[in-house]
Amino acid sequence: MFKSDEIVQHVKVIVFQIEDEEYAIPVHQVGSIERIMHITRVPKTAPFVEGVINLRGVVTPIIDLRKRFGLQGYEQDGSTRIIIAAIDEMDVGLIVDGANDVLDIKEGAIQAPPEIVGTIETEYIDGIINFGQRLLILLNLDKVLSRDEVRELHEFNGQTDGVS
Repeated sequence: MFKSDEIVQHVKVIVFQIEDEEYAIPVHQVGSIERIMHITRVPKTAPFVEGVINLRGVVTPIIDLRKRFGLQGYEQDGSTRIIIAAIDEMDVGLIVDGANDVLDIKEGAIQAPPEIVGTIETEYIDGIINFGQRLLILLNLDKVLSRDEVRELHEFNGQTDGVS
């Protein structure tokens, strides 16, 4: 029989890449990982909103995480992916350079983020995962977008309902 202090909690994460950094998000927030597809641009949206896709009958807004993080553009290639994730009860597609792994991480391996991490603002970061020789940045998807930006996407998504 296990004592309660012997139980090790694990977090399953999806690991993806932007530039030379590896990021992670909890797998329970991810609906699917898709190859890059045609994105319909929509005028008068935030610069990091690439547009919308029709994914199996659901119109989904697409965000370019490079632009959101203020990084330079990237020519999409065969490894570019769209991670469909839930943000504030809405499916949003996140364009990333590549999706690398699904890992089980011991919660003890997640450390608080330092004040400055790479090139992105620390408010997006829930922690740093030390996984063998790799350091992964655990993103807080709920903070990747501000409340106003989430509200705009909800309004935007409401306007695109019925678009095919």
